[in-house]
Amino acid sequence: MKLFLKAACAAFLLTVLFSLLPFQAACADLPRDVFRLHILANSDSEDDQALKLHVRDRVLRYTEQLYANAPSKDEAEKLTAAHLQAIADAAAAEIQARGYTYPVKAELVNMYFTTRQYDSFTLPSGKYDALRLTIGEGKGHNWWCVMFPSLCVGSQPDSKAKQALSGGEYNVVKNEKHVYKFFIVELFENLCHSFS
Repeated sequence: MKLFLKAACAAFLLTVLFSLLPFQAACADLPRDVFRLHILANSDSEDDQALKLHVRDRVLRYTEQLYANAPSKDEAEKLTAAHLQAIADAAAAEIQARGYTYPVKAELVNMYFTTRQYDSFTLPSGKYDALRLTIGEGKGHNWWCVMFPSLCVGSQPDSKAKQALSGGEYNVVKNEKHVYKFFIVELFENLCHSFS
């Protein structure tokens, strides 16, 4: 009887793992098509956190025009690289307009993001290319969103995501039932990273 229970548990575990393989593959493909925004506030004070959101809004207005005709994540990233100083200047102008003297640093990075649930979609964990803005000391809570396809505040995520993502990728980010799968994939990735 114990052998039967062990075999049944092993079969169940293998079934779950194999059912996750296509899902994990779609999750792994997403970083190739998604460009993210990561903003670090100067501190966790209420004023610095509010300033972070004002900087976010200013940068998103600028990049929305910049990416208006960008057909892909690669093109959006190239445009960002070419206009990195202008993006930093827009952020600095917003900081100064709000009465602060914090410096701002803009850089392109490839960094690990945990699974993140937004209003109408969820993005799985993984290493993504991103525009990182560091305000002042950058010691406050951060803010994340997806710059391409534009899934940030005030955008129309469904239509933009459908255009920029494959059917499998779109299903991954839109299906709320996948949240438990994201957790399992994130655990698996963390385990793999611990051995590398």
